[in-house]
Amino acid sequence: MNYTEAVEYIESTPKFTKKNKPENTAELIRRLGNPERGMKVIHVAGTNGKGSVCAFLASILEKAGKRTGLFTSPHLVEITERFQVDGVPVSHETFTDAFVRVKREIDAMIADGYAHPAYFELLFAAGLLMFEEAGVEYLVLETGLGGRLDATNLVERPIACVLTSISLDHMEYLGDTVAKIAAEKAGIIKEGVPVIYDGRNPESEQVILSQAEKMHAPVYRYDDSMCEILAKTDKSIDFMLDCSYDKLDTAKKLRITVPFLAEYQVVNSSLAAMAALVVADQEKFRAQRGTISDEVIVEGIRAARWQGRMETVMPGVVLDGAHNADGIREFIRTTADVRGRMPVSLLFSAVVEKEYEKMIREICEDMRPEFVVVTQVGGARVVPAETLAEVFRRYTDVPVIAKADVRDAFEEALARRGDSMLFCAGSLYLVGELKKVLLRRGTDD
Repeated sequence: MNYTEAVEYIESTPKFTKKNKPENTAELIRRLGNPERGMKVIHVAGTNGKGSVCAFLASILEKAGKRTGLFTSPHLVEITERFQVDGVPVSHETFTDAFVRVKREIDAMIADGYAHPAYFELLFAAGLLMFEEAGVEYLVLETGLGGRLDATNLVERPIACVLTSISLDHMEYLGDTVAKIAAEKAGIIKEGVPVIYDGRNPESEQVILSQAEKMHAPVYRYDDSMCEILAKTDKSIDFMLDCSYDKLDTAKKLRITVPFLAEYQVVNSSLAAMAALVVADQEKFRAQRGTISDEVIVEGIRAARWQGRMETVMPGVVLDGAHNADGIREFIRTTADVRGRMPVSLLFSAVVEKEYEKMIREICEDMRPEFVVVTQVGGARVVPAETLAEVFRRYTDVPVIAKADVRDAFEEALARRGDSMLFCAGSLYLVGELKKVLLRRGTDD
């Protein structure tokens, strides 16, 4: 089996099917030799920001000289983006070799009466094999949906758990209140394992603290009072983080530069810095050479890259994967800040299960772009470009242009951009398609 065949097999596995019982995935991982047991795992869950926190943490560990694995989702262009070792996606050959081993065990399991793994379960199993083969010491592990029943929750003893902001998303799977969703996310908390969490939402915080208390897990709370923003540019934010905890060996104030223009990355990078300090304290790194020093944390955050999250891909062009209510609110906050310095414009798309009319109304009311170009993405989940355009026209008088083809839409937006900053948002599918367009543009040039 080659790489293309492996990817085609995986993509034919339903992404949004009902999850198997955890015992089914546990059996697959057991047959593969429980590779996760040889790694120190930092487990990250939440609604928004968990991928960014993972990227910051992985960058910090890499700067500390640790062999680091990063498991995230979704991918934007290639499936191998989900599996990185020291900041580099695995090769096609490595991916294919791991998949063949997993497929062999799946066939044996089915013969023994077990269910076929779901899409994410299959990828998680292959990832563990790849990280083991690469000799990964530290694995930064992002959950898929939820946490309690997530395939990644088979890790029995992580060294730290991080819970990012929690809000309403994937309600058909996780529950229809923040408290219910928080209960699913907080299911990653393990006995005695430190928990670093975003404490700005009282409803989710109550659930997290209750679960941590049950599991005798020490907690480290982030809130906005810990950060003082010092300076902003169109590419970065400088801030001071005060994460002084009696539970740690040393009190800390860190001056951090986060290489993104969105203020929500101040929160995400702070959670990562706090987690790094907790891990460093727990692992007694400070008694060793080449450790997680304050300088390493600051440099790791400054060097972090995370695709599609307020990512500047060309001068004056920013991609953002905001696709739910909280994400769009943060997106609007960022564009409002930029609008104080220059005009802003928008390229937008969304998929059918998202509350796209609500998203569009809020964008029109609060972002106030100079113009809007809409396009369509998502395959079977597509919302036609003309449908999105009609919704925009209900809420704004600015020009709204519909282009079904993503490349045509991007070129139209670039041609109209003028001196405005062009934001491309509404769906990670859109970000992925634009990444492909940018690659083709680079080849054409």
